[in-house]
Amino acid sequence: MSTSMRFLPVRDDALLIELADLPTTLALFDSLSSDPIGGTGEMIPGARTLLVFYRPSAVTPGEIARAARSRDLGGRVAGEGTLIEIPVTYDGEDLDEVAGLLGLTAAEVVLLHTGHDYAVGFTGFAPGFAYLSGGHPDLDVPRRSSPRTRIPAGSVALAGTFSGVYPRESPGGWQLIGTTAARMWDLSRERPALLLPGDRVRFVDVCGGARSTVSVAAGSAGPTAPAGPPAVTAAAADPVTVGLEILDAGMLTLLQDLGRLGYASMGVSSSGALDPVALRCANRLVGNPSGAAGLEVTFGGLRLTARGEQVLAVTGAPVPLTIRTPAAAPDGARTRTVDVGRPFALGAGEELQLGRPTAGLRSYLAVRGGFDLEPVLGSLSTDVLAGLGPAPVTAGTVLPVGLPARGIPAVASPGAAVDLDTAEVVLDVVLGPRTDWFSADAVEVLIGQSWLVSARSNRVGLRLEGESLTRVVDAELPSEGTVAGAIQIPPNGQPVLFLADHPLTGGYPVIGAVATHHLPLAGQLPPGARIRFRPLGPFADVSSESSEVQP
Repeated sequence: MSTSMRFLPVRDDALLIELADLPTTLALFDSLSSDPIGGTGEMIPGARTLLVFYRPSAVTPGEIARAARSRDLGGRVAGEGTLIEIPVTYDGEDLDEVAGLLGLTAAEVVLLHTGHDYAVGFTGFAPGFAYLSGGHPDLDVPRRSSPRTRIPAGSVALAGTFSGVYPRESPGGWQLIGTTAARMWDLSRERPALLLPGDRVRFVDVCGGARSTVSVAAGSAGPTAPAGPPAVTAAAADPVTVGLEILDAGMLTLLQDLGRLGYASMGVSSSGALDPVALRCANRLVGNPSGAAGLEVTFGGLRLTARGEQVLAVTGAPVPLTIRTPAAAPDGARTRTVDVGRPFALGAGEELQLGRPTAGLRSYLAVRGGFDLEPVLGSLSTDVLAGLGPAPVTAGTVLPVGLPARGIPAVASPGAAVDLDTAEVVLDVVLGPRTDWFSADAVEVLIGQSWLVSARSNRVGLRLEGESLTRVVDAELPSEGTVAGAIQIPPNGQPVLFLADHPLTGGYPVIGAVATHHLPLAGQLPPGARIRFRPLGPFADVSSESSEVQP
């Protein structure tokens, strides 16, 4: 069955398929999920787009385009999924404003909201946040002109024709019409996300007289605030005898591995180390599997002491490494230095201190045996935007160390330190998918100037300062999947370069994305650094079966 599709480049390993509407998007998502195209990976549906990741060594964008066009999208029937009822108290602070925008009373808004079933179209923004479509067509309201900085967990909201429930406290621009006690995200459940694509949803007015409580799912009712990230302190009954005790966590120290893949359907992005090359190198130096969790140390300052004999390595941003032996040691108090990029021993009771980086921003510390902690959704990565994974490491934390992996020799790896001794850092970019939303000279403005990395940058993204990019399309972009490295342009025209903890979906147009081979470099850029973007090729639209996106 032929249908209208556009194929737009996103990154050198990702493609955006634009379709006519949400039902067609979900039909293609279902088809490609049940019968995947060889060489493709995870997919993220949006309001009318499907983001497809792929292995360039296994499949080309043109081959993906031809295979997608050949799919029969007429077999999907909406509303076949499980029906989940969500109890709502309609006390939202925007309810009266929404009623005024629609020319209705507040009671009529509630009747429209509860009178039609919704379908979970896609997830994004935060773990457990589901975009619900299919409600009454009259419930079509714009997002707020000025987003709130804080929306409580459990808030029931409207935006456009979508309805949704905020799973955790977060900023947002949707119109708030009520609250629910249902837990939208709960890691203690077998299925943490209450709502998944394909489910049907019915909102029930708990104050409307029909019933006083509604069971939405086993274990899903209760306080709206989700459980916080698990602590990584040694609070267990048995004290940790083999591990690392944190004396000073510095500016920010997080546990990070290579991220949690395969949970996009729950609204969970992969997160992970911002410089995975450095993390892999640190692990190989101490004989760990390359994907083992290490400590990501931002701007140095970490101080720790060893419980038991340990072997460590530090890579990434080069920092001074100082080891102090306690005065009670047989040879008395001593101080020695060790090198970044080489494994070293840390004796029991000895203290290691990381100084400030001489280049770059993030250093990675690995310990032989790795950290013996319980993963969250298969990963020890801390996602600062989603509040998922272990809590940030703090002074007093004791991190237990596991047994060394057998059969993995330590390997001396060259290039373990970051080299940023240049006035400007050049990042390769793939243009797209929304270059047509900007003025004719926008690409020249993007690549023709040196961008300053703002002090307001973090693991979610780098905020850049320079000459603004001008949009020519003022419409609101329907939410679509985003990738690490995406250069998103908010209304002020100043780019935000997404890093590992970026939201899974976004509503601002993306003019390009940093190529995968330069993502680790982007993750090392400190405030005050300068960036110049270098396009890998012209923007391309795969509009025919014979064409491909050429990076």
